Amino acid sequence: MVRTLAAGGMRVIAAARRLDRLEALASSTPGVVPMRCDVTDEADLNALVTAAYEQFGRLDVVINNAGKSDAPTKAEEESAAVFASVIDINLNACFLLARTAAAAMIERQAPGTIINIASVHSFVSSAPNNQAAYVASKTGLVGLTRELAGQWARHNIRVNCIAPGYFPTELTDSMMDEDSSGYGYITKRTPMRRPGRLEELDGALLLLSSDASTFLTGQTVTVDGGWTMQ
Repeated sequence: MVRTLAAGGMRVIAAARRLDRLEALASSTPGVVPMRCDVTDEADLNALVTAAYEQFGRLDVVINNAGKSDAPTKAEEESAAVFASVIDINLNACFLLARTAAAAMIERQAPGTIINIASVHSFVSSAPNNQAAYVASKTGLVGLTRELAGQWARHNIRVNCIAPGYFPTELTDSMMDEDSSGYGYITKRTPMRRPGRLEELDGALLLLSSDASTFLTGQTVTVDGGWTMQ
């Protein structure tokens, strides 16, 4: 996503816990500023938003893309600690960053757009993979998106979601081997009979982050090869 936005002419602060990866990304991608950030730490989030204004003088787009998944576990056997840790990153942290960014935009009377990354499992069960915490967090994120969009529309701040199907990411790495049972699960359940390619998220990302969507808010764009239409 960072490369896509930078290629579109945007200046980007790429934030995550692991600074080494971000520095490698920034060294090969003009317009990218790396910054270490723990999305569960409000002080880090405040520093992140402040850095955007200090670096660029403005903040137009915020993307909530931090994510964590619980290991496949029957709900009746999942620990409260694991459940809470997934909710903390996938839902609570998204709210905190959105709130921090929106407060800065409202203070400056400046428009902006916030994009949350949800999942097809915002709409359908993960069974038989059994990931109650992940599904709860991503379902909650879609509801949060609608609520924030409703509250901030009068400030010309748009809030939308992208809900990807199965794409190659750190969370799905073990499922991308064509000989694995996970890959078979994806191809069987996806009407297009394959996982997505990362560049196939670019259209939704560029739409929601550009002036082409200035009258679009509170919506979720699914990019899932037809998974949720069944």
